[in-house]
Amino acid sequence: MANITKLDSNDTLSEIAIHNGVVYLAGQVPNDDSLDIKGQSREVFANIDAALAKAGSNKSKILSAQVFITDLANFDAFNSEWNQWVKGITPPARATVEAKLVNPNWLIEIMVVAAI
Repeated sequence: MANITKLDSNDTLSEIAIHNGVVYLAGQVPNDDSLDIKGQSREVFANIDAALAKAGSNKSKILSAQVFITDLANFDAFNSEWNQWVKGITPPARATVEAKLVNPNWLIEIMVVAAI
């Protein structure tokens, strides 16, 4: 049986779980919840990039992404930022849903699964 590695854990969750050459990230949220959707999206992408690097991966190896957005009126603005972030790589499989988030000031949360 392959080892399971969990990083940046607390009593509630692990930010990163690695098993069998695959990295699973907890939902990544913005650091500054006062930003608009574009700013929050850029922060989330930076958080994903940092977590993947810590796990020995990068965005070109993302297999799937689950995007939770609080208002679909922000979908086009989010997609504009997303398209800049994935420019130059083949984008992963992705689902986007409208959802309430734990912090009412967060506009976006993204979970990804990536190969190492």
